[in-house]
Amino acid sequence: MKTYNVKKDRLASAVKTILTELGENPSREGLVKTPARVAKALRELTAGYKADPDAIINGAFYKAAGHDMVTVTGITFYSMCEHHMLPFSGRAHVAYIPNGRIVGLSKIPRLVRAFSSRLQVQERLTRQIAEMIREKLDPLGVAVVLEARHMCVEMRGARSERANCVTSTFLGAFETDDALRAEFYRTLRRQESI
Repeated sequence: MKTYNVKKDRLASAVKTILTELGENPSREGLVKTPARVAKALRELTAGYKADPDAIINGAFYKAAGHDMVTVTGITFYSMCEHHMLPFSGRAHVAYIPNGRIVGLSKIPRLVRAFSSRLQVQERLTRQIAEMIREKLDPLGVAVVLEARHMCVEMRGARSERANCVTSTFLGAFETDDALRAEFYRTLRRQESI
């Protein structure tokens, strides 16, 4: 069996220490490779720290004549809460009102993934997505709603199974126009019935 040199990887070494502090034997067969696996998984789950929004968007802007709402719903995301480093996951719903240009639709889920692939709180994640879309597109308005289940709520502490957290950020026209915000929510309800 090939052994992994945990000492060369500080993150893996820290995981080995955690296993020991939990009362486990990191040298036993089932755990020998666990520090390296956990270190690799943590780096993957937090890859958003290295994400560059400009590289994600990659100039995928297109001229748009109208001001019709663009909505992308049901974007699956996964993140880890910064308080307990336990996962939370759910769906993101994003809309914006173009102001002369639109962005390639696939860029919106990629932005969601970039910001969710960090240690987060859902409230900040929601705002970061909205503010980045505003910064890069300069739209007339942005709406972002995230709904998620948090393992730190379900597995520990409150142990409230199936609790769903919903956060929203409205900027520009979505913040000031009640009818526009209501239209966005109607769009979300229609998507749930499909």
